[in-house]
Amino acid sequence: MDLASLVSILEDQLRLPLPGLEAQMKMAPRPLDLDRFQVKERPNARKGGVLVLFYPDSAGAMLPLILRPEYDGTHSGQVSFPGGKQDEADADLIGTALREAHEEIGIHAADVQVIGKLSRLYIPPSNFSVEPVVAFTDKIPLFKPDAREVAKVLQIPFEAFLDEKSRREEVWKREGYSMIAPFFHIEDYVIWGATAMMISELIELVKRK
Repeated sequence: MDLASLVSILEDQLRLPLPGLEAQMKMAPRPLDLDRFQVKERPNARKGGVLVLFYPDSAGAMLPLILRPEYDGTHSGQVSFPGGKQDEADADLIGTALREAHEEIGIHAADVQVIGKLSRLYIPPSNFSVEPVVAFTDKIPLFKPDAREVAKVLQIPFEAFLDEKSRREEVWKREGYSMIAPFFHIEDYVIWGATAMMISELIELVKRK
């Protein structure tokens, strides 16, 4: 799918009610952690924004994700969207997503056009309430990853997520309990958890056009 076609679909679909919970749950680990699906926001939840950025390439509309470095923390070594915690200086969570994307992978806000936002998602392990900001750029970005926060920038064609063969499911044991984990397996990378749940909503928007 080329960038212009995808952007046109998303511009239309993001004006309509979002699929939200129904779409997110398709890629949620089971048994479901119902905490993350509560509508009422937790008063102590940290607010954050991530940037879901599309850009053009000969392979079609591309979606950059980042591989986090290995560290002593909740999301060590995981694949995610660029983003992070809202700062007091950020005007809103769109500003947060754009600032974090600049800091982490060198994306310039002036080159980005925001289309809208996906459904907010609460992430229990890190106590973050995250808003995914959907945007695009007409140029191929010159990525400049911050080595402290990014081990690698993954440049993935969005079509890869639409391929049912990329979806897998396994039983994982984490911190003393077992769960059934749906994930995307693309280019030898495992994309799961909150990131996969956000992508699942994107897929539903494209499918319902």
